[in-house]
Amino acid sequence: MDIATIAGLIGGWGFLFLALLIDADFSLGPLAAYWNIAGLLIIIGGTGGATLLSFSMEEIGNLGRILKNAFVAKRHDAVEVVTTMVGYAGKARREGLLGLEEDIATITDPFLQKGLQLVVDGTDGEMIREILETDTAYMQSRHKVGSEIFTAAGGFSPTMGIIGAVSGLIHALGSVTDPTKLVGAIAVAFTATFYGIAFANLIFLPLAGKLSLRSKNEVFIRELTLVGILAISAGDNPRIVEDKMRAFMSPTDRERLASAAPAAKE
Repeated sequence: MDIATIAGLIGGWGFLFLALLIDADFSLGPLAAYWNIAGLLIIIGGTGGATLLSFSMEEIGNLGRILKNAFVAKRHDAVEVVTTMVGYAGKARREGLLGLEEDIATITDPFLQKGLQLVVDGTDGEMIREILETDTAYMQSRHKVGSEIFTAAGGFSPTMGIIGAVSGLIHALGSVTDPTKLVGAIAVAFTATFYGIAFANLIFLPLAGKLSLRSKNEVFIRELTLVGILAISAGDNPRIVEDKMRAFMSPTDRERLASAAPAAKE
């Protein structure tokens, strides 16, 4: 599980609730003023409906898997990728490219598995690059849809809050006959706007940002892996493979790589 996602949701909503309690002098009674079932239905139903209108059912059908990506973090370690590719490069230099065949069957990363299989099959380097870059581009396209769904919901939610507030005001002004009760009815009407803004900024937009970050991280790891695959295909020795991949790494990861086991040498 991604602790940051869980902690962000709990922390964001927890501090919001704490602020409401402080305003209410830690008395639960005044919090009833924030309860507006009609406004909540407008936010949930309106936002859901508008989002459905914006995307296809096929795209919406993948929402469960998309949410899983936001809450479950795949482990992407650039240093581990480099050391793995350097190891394959060393084996290829010692045993030839066909020596990698037994390793391919045990690889769990489909992208790396496909890349090394292309290398073993003797595919031209430019063809390998084209195939794997196309694969990455389509992955980005799929990921982008997931992020866009939550971005759209984050845009619709505050607007639905305004609609809920306006409908509540219309009801309050048209049905409340006692002027002393009018202020309270107006306050309840504005809770819909509160819901809309809170849902947008504490659920939808943060999840969109997290999914976008997930995609960028996975693309980076694929780009790093591609550099290693092409270097192995070109017959580079392990040290050259490491140097080529090191150029893509952050200073922190370079330091970690330097302290890791030294690359196999020719």
